[in-house]
Amino acid sequence: MQALLVFLIIAALSLLASSRSLLAPGRFPALAQLAASGLLFLIFGALLGPSLLGVLTARNLDSLSPLVALGLGTGGVLLGLNLEPRLLRLLPRPVYAAAVAHAGTAFLFVALPLSVPLLLSLGLRPLVAVGAAALLGAAASLSSGHFAVLGYRNGRLERARGLGVALLTMMDDAVGLGVLALGLVLGVTGNAVEGLGLLGLTLLLGVACGALLAFLTSSLKDLAEQTTVTLGMVALVGGAAAYLRLSSLLAGVACGATLALMGGRTAERVARALSRVERPTYLVLVFLVGSHIQARDLSAWALLPAFVGLRFLGKVLGGRFAQRLTAGVLDLPPRFGYALISQGGLALCLVAEYMMLVPGSLSQRVLDVVAVGAVVNEMLAHGAFRQVLSAEPRPSPSRTDAPPEGDAGVAA
Repeated sequence: MQALLVFLIIAALSLLASSRSLLAPGRFPALAQLAASGLLFLIFGALLGPSLLGVLTARNLDSLSPLVALGLGTGGVLLGLNLEPRLLRLLPRPVYAAAVAHAGTAFLFVALPLSVPLLLSLGLRPLVAVGAAALLGAAASLSSGHFAVLGYRNGRLERARGLGVALLTMMDDAVGLGVLALGLVLGVTGNAVEGLGLLGLTLLLGVACGALLAFLTSSLKDLAEQTTVTLGMVALVGGAAAYLRLSSLLAGVACGATLALMGGRTAERVARALSRVERPTYLVLVFLVGSHIQARDLSAWALLPAFVGLRFLGKVLGGRFAQRLTAGVLDLPPRFGYALISQGGLALCLVAEYMMLVPGSLSQRVLDVVAVGAVVNEMLAHGAFRQVLSAEPRPSPSRTDAPPEGDAGVAA
């Protein structure tokens, strides 16, 4: 009964997040911003979770864990499908170096200082504490380019510069996923060799599901059949990984990457089919992640200012490095680092996956810090992006027309 109530609440929130009149940017800018990014669902999840109002109990969350696994698997497949081999081969090396520079700087700024209190305060094995610190750094390294997309769509940012920001923010996803794999290798069993074996099994499962999906959908012409088979296979890869206590997110990435490599036009049709369920799946996942937040953990609140502050500094400095590395290759806006403050939903996926596979007080604390930090970073990103726009040349009158419809969807 409580689970049904929660789904009704999610449906009501979906209507709220789709209301153009209620969430007009000029009327409630902060609320519209959180709704567009989906983090409004995270806040409501936290309010209804066991640590605050208690509408959802810990037992309810356990029963809803398969939904989290399916959401992570779907997100992973979508990420893998974006690994277009032809596009990746065309990118010059300075672009890769810039992506590593801005993501790696934020990672080091957060992971190294915060590993000290984790090692000293919890009395854990060093490998486990280092893995948790690495997950905090991985979440910090991620950025969202939705402000840049909105900026060039409404004419306030040069289009080439907006696309450059979006490209680099997508590429830093690889850094986050790589560190998640490292954190799971170190933390799942406490034995690095066993962890590597589980990681290999995860990738093998994803590759097998991706190859099977490419085979099953290659001859399908009917759109309904294509969608049904695609959703079934995505549920299979996420569910099988969760059943085997493997990472649904990484298995999904391997599945999507395999399909992108083998599928050709089939991969495009699969991506189109998945795009129809991407937004609702993402919102449900964000809501469920929010409901896992332990709002009364004072240690997490103590780490939060350091996480947000160090990440901000790391992104600003990493942005300068990226601009130097891409000079003459990629047109980035002035004060590029300020365009990287928004964190994005993949950070939530990383910590949710880590908490499911490495349960305990440490992974719970990592989730609390990153989830609340994502909301704070989203609010900071609005002001930070103004710094980027203020350094831009004044746009021509023809480019200051009203923004096109669907900006909320782009922001997601």
